Amino acid sequence: MDKINNEESSSLQKKLLPRHISFMAMGGVIGTGIFKGSAETVGIAGPGVIFSYIFAGLLLLVVMSAIAEMATVHKGKNMKEFIREAFGERVSFVIGWLYCFMWLSVCVIEIIAAGSFLQFWLPDTPLWLLSLACAVFIILINTMSVGGYGEFEFWLAGIKIAMIIVFIVLGVGILFGMIPGATAPMLHNFTNYGGFLPNGWTAIFSALLVVMFSYGGSELIGLTLSETQDAEKVLPRVVKSFILRVILFYTLPILVICGLVPWNSLSEHTSPFVQVLTSAGLQGAAHLINFILITAVLSAANSGIYGATRMLHSMAKDGEAPAGLGRLSAKGVPINSLKLSAIVLIAGSMIAYFAQDGLFRLLMAVPGFVVILVWISICLTQLKLRKNYPQEPGFKVWGYPYITAVTTICLSLIALMFIFDARNRISIGVCLGVLAALTLYSIVKFRTGSKQVDR
Repeated sequence: MDKINNEESSSLQKKLLPRHISFMAMGGVIGTGIFKGSAETVGIAGPGVIFSYIFAGLLLLVVMSAIAEMATVHKGKNMKEFIREAFGERVSFVIGWLYCFMWLSVCVIEIIAAGSFLQFWLPDTPLWLLSLACAVFIILINTMSVGGYGEFEFWLAGIKIAMIIVFIVLGVGILFGMIPGATAPMLHNFTNYGGFLPNGWTAIFSALLVVMFSYGGSELIGLTLSETQDAEKVLPRVVKSFILRVILFYTLPILVICGLVPWNSLSEHTSPFVQVLTSAGLQGAAHLINFILITAVLSAANSGIYGATRMLHSMAKDGEAPAGLGRLSAKGVPINSLKLSAIVLIAGSMIAYFAQDGLFRLLMAVPGFVVILVWISICLTQLKLRKNYPQEPGFKVWGYPYITAVTTICLSLIALMFIFDARNRISIGVCLGVLAALTLYSIVKFRTGSKQVDR
């Protein structure tokens, strides 16, 4: 026992700095959704898809603000523990496992996307093999201490943020003829091919199904609270700057892409970023962008494994998952949770061996639907807890309770759109099946309705 106590501790280490949590959340949200999924959203709504991203960004602002508000009151607790405080262990159990299910699905998507980007250079190498190599790399990174992990993720996320900025500047230069030797399309691609909204306003709402997947991961900040010093002071500042950057890093690149390449000519088999630069004759730049895209999606997968392992640790501590998943290594890593995530990630990479056609769309709907359920639960938690705060919050959601309530309604409507979208039938069937199974199991597990003793 003494040996175990020396090698492991029961509490996560508070070694994450403000810049770490900000870039970790950016790392989770800026990944496959923008670098690969943007081809699908543009295909659905044309250039006008930026309205989908702006609308979803406003919903995200309310969700993130709700987390920040609760963090200033319930200090030392994370997102799942807020939900437990409001609705008890049954809801906390269901949301916690759904969140792990979501993040592991995201990680599988990201490593398969990374493998597909590697095929730009290695076209004869099987996708499953490249994805497997990426999975092993991500697992190794997550064995680092949380401080080392945060620093590594800071630089990974920093690379892709810098790349997006360079892409925007370079794209605008090509668009308006400021780059010698490149054809300047000006604004023709926004007015031709059906105009700015070629498929009408309703397409904006259809694109939300993919956009919600893209923005999923922002709430990861709510899990970093247990490993951040003075989280109640840091989080409100991070949220205020974070949301604007997310919207800009999605809408501006998409405007550049649609301005340089006709919206209906984008291929879903490669990144729109690479297609744009290749079509502009910048083949060398396309190679550089492809390298950065790989680091970008690996960064998102990195954030995903962090989210899954920390949620499993929190659930194990509250008796909602096997106690062994809460064990920490000497570096403060939930080592058994990481082993479980590694098994799922390696198995997920093998999916590409059996099915490639339509794989991205099939997997993408799973986290897209689950993240909406998680966001709804966060909004409902804030609505319920606000009435009984033990102290005045240092940061408040503007327009309470109306803004939070409207956000909840909008998210619920988007969830219904997910359910009734025929293209998502298989994915949503899996999600609803998992939700039903977790709900039934929670009823049995907590049938006495008594509080579980924290471990």
